[in-house]
Amino acid sequence: MRVTRDTLMRIAHNTASQYSANDRSLICIYLTGSLLSETPLLGGAADIDLICVHNQEPHSRREVVRLTEDIHLDVAHLPLSIYHQPRHLRLNPWVGSYLIADPIMLYDTRHWFEFTQASVAAQFKQPENVLGRVRPLAEAARQDWLQLSSAAEPTTPQRLLVYLHALESASNAIACFHGTPLTERRFWTEFPRRAEALDRPGLIAHLAGLVMTRPISEEDWNAWLIDWENAFTTVGSQSNAPVKLAPCRLAYYKNAIDIFRTDLPLAALWMLLRTWTLAASCLRANSPAMHAWQVFCHSLALDETGFPDRLTGLDVFLDSIEETIDQYARQNGI
Repeated sequence: MRVTRDTLMRIAHNTASQYSANDRSLICIYLTGSLLSETPLLGGAADIDLICVHNQEPHSRREVVRLTEDIHLDVAHLPLSIYHQPRHLRLNPWVGSYLIADPIMLYDTRHWFEFTQASVAAQFKQPENVLGRVRPLAEAARQDWLQLSSAAEPTTPQRLLVYLHALESASNAIACFHGTPLTERRFWTEFPRRAEALDRPGLIAHLAGLVMTRPISEEDWNAWLIDWENAFTTVGSQSNAPVKLAPCRLAYYKNAIDIFRTDLPLAALWMLLRTWTLAASCLRANSPAMHAWQVFCHSLALDETGFPDRLTGLDVFLDSIEETIDQYARQNGI
């Protein structure tokens, strides 16, 4: 099957028609994510991001639906109550930001989408609201750092997930000055541009050093990808697997990693590290797959030996993020 952006758009429209015909609780369905760009496919794989707004609490908040080996739906189901206060959404870096980032309305009742989008967009870019979105992200990252620094513990998957969450939150504090939060596959293609827009290019190298400290050989990549795919498929087959590790998302990550690993290895490593660590958090402690993850972390100096230095570096990085936010506030008289 030849997949193009037009193919994906037709699927999105058809899916919205099917959902709205079968679920009377739906108020609106809109399209967001990479399909809004001209290049939604990475290595021939993509997801279709839909936001479904319901007039009651949905049965689940997220579902992933396989369409082909390379294409799947990623559907968020949100209750209408989230949208009742536009001023609150102006402070929401996820729902609010994506609502005004030119999404495509696929289904609507009573012009709800048009009215809500206009209400949220009003004053969205005022400095007070910008700070209201970025400060909680920086504060969440600082709380993660405090949690990690409060006790010297072995580097478990759960501990490393907190570290990665801190990096994501801190980076998105910078990203949200000039756009939506960054998603996983395009994190490293977008973050440098957002940091440069704030005239803080030094943050790029600093963040990079918190993820990758040495060049990665082809031999490393080949060995890692075998073990990563084994962990991914093992966890994905479990009934309680995280949605992010659903089997239909394997090609979504694998193809993107293959695309980036030569020319933008940080982007590839970011996806590999995050998904592999999430998978490891679902594995038995004494399993061979867990041992492979531990070897991977050791090679990246993310084990017990190297982790203290990473926490020191994270502290400095967070200081820079906080200084950037404070500077923006001063410049805008806040």
